[in-house]
Amino acid sequence: MKRNWLLMVTLLAGSTTFSQKQTGATKTVDLPAPFATPAARNSPRVIGWKDGRTPIAPAGFVVTKFADSLENPRWIYVAPNNDIFVAESRTGNRSPNRITLFRDNDLDGKPEFRSVFLTGLKQNLGMLVLNNSFYVGNTDGLMLFPYKAGQTNISDSGKKILELPAGGYNNHWTRNVIANKDGSKLYISVGSGSNVAENGINNEARRANILEVNPDGTGEKIYASGLRNPVGMAWAPGTSTLWTAVNERDNLGDDLVPDYLTSVKPGAFYGWPYAYFGPNEDPRRKGERPDMVQKTIAPDVSMGAHTASLGLAFYDKDAFPAKYRNGAFVGQHGSWNRSVLSGYKVVFVPFANGKPSGKMEDFLTGFINESNGNEVYGRPVSVAVLRDGSMLVSDDSANTIWRVSAKK
Repeated sequence: MKRNWLLMVTLLAGSTTFSQKQTGATKTVDLPAPFATPAARNSPRVIGWKDGRTPIAPAGFVVTKFADSLENPRWIYVAPNNDIFVAESRTGNRSPNRITLFRDNDLDGKPEFRSVFLTGLKQNLGMLVLNNSFYVGNTDGLMLFPYKAGQTNISDSGKKILELPAGGYNNHWTRNVIANKDGSKLYISVGSGSNVAENGINNEARRANILEVNPDGTGEKIYASGLRNPVGMAWAPGTSTLWTAVNERDNLGDDLVPDYLTSVKPGAFYGWPYAYFGPNEDPRRKGERPDMVQKTIAPDVSMGAHTASLGLAFYDKDAFPAKYRNGAFVGQHGSWNRSVLSGYKVVFVPFANGKPSGKMEDFLTGFINESNGNEVYGRPVSVAVLRDGSMLVSDDSANTIWRVSAKK
């Protein structure tokens, strides 16, 4: 079904209003003027989960601890044989740089097997099993390891099949990787090296992009650009449309710029660094590239400013109530550039016919300490759906994996 956009720009009292109309839903996003509020620096204090406290899911769901005693569990990947892999990595020199394997064959939410699967990585994030190979997205390149389904560790040193620009602004070192449906192409997310190209656009080569390559690492091309920090990527069920969760830029104020969830159109430009959320010119790049501002595509769904929306998974099972079928779950790691904390939860966006069909809603909350708004118990990142329809959420600050299941 072809999507039709109606983009209306109105300047009223220093704000910009967008009306985005698409089949089945109409969404309006109000954006304040840049610098309407001062840039904030407000990093929370993590206090951990105590006295049996857990995150909070809606009525009809149960939240339990799937695994703990990890070291910054950043990303979860479920292999075709249902093995569960967790990437443990972080910013800085003390990153654990490993992958841990879990198995829960009886689906009771308590893994009966756990082992260190792979070590010696370099700020690893994305993982993929394809064609008897295990791929890992290191910050500086895509690694390939020989692999057979069911093996419990990899001792091989692997091969770097694609060099990638390493590191990046804040937590933009993450490199995710997924394959298309027939396994003929891989897609790799590479975040920007700066907030808004303040170090020069020439230092951003191959960044703020989703790259497409062949499974052997050859044939690289830019699949989509202007995506400041795309991390979560997934295919909408029943479609061939790629979606991504994107972290937008900092220091324009409390409510600029919204992170977003968007479909990814091949060859499209999404604004960074010249424009944001459609053709809104960033004042810090004023007048540089009006042509790029005008070609900027507005994203599909606003996820709220500074929420650090990272994880993305479509719900393609039937254990949850019907309203969740084929919808998108997004893990929001939470703000540091906002005077009042935002994010720190998992949200849900309903879909119908491969398109967003309703308002975003909270799903997994309770990460912020209500009695002290600058304290958090943990920070959610990745979201993964298991074969029994339950869902795993990584909490890197609490070194925990949470499981959310529907009550029977």
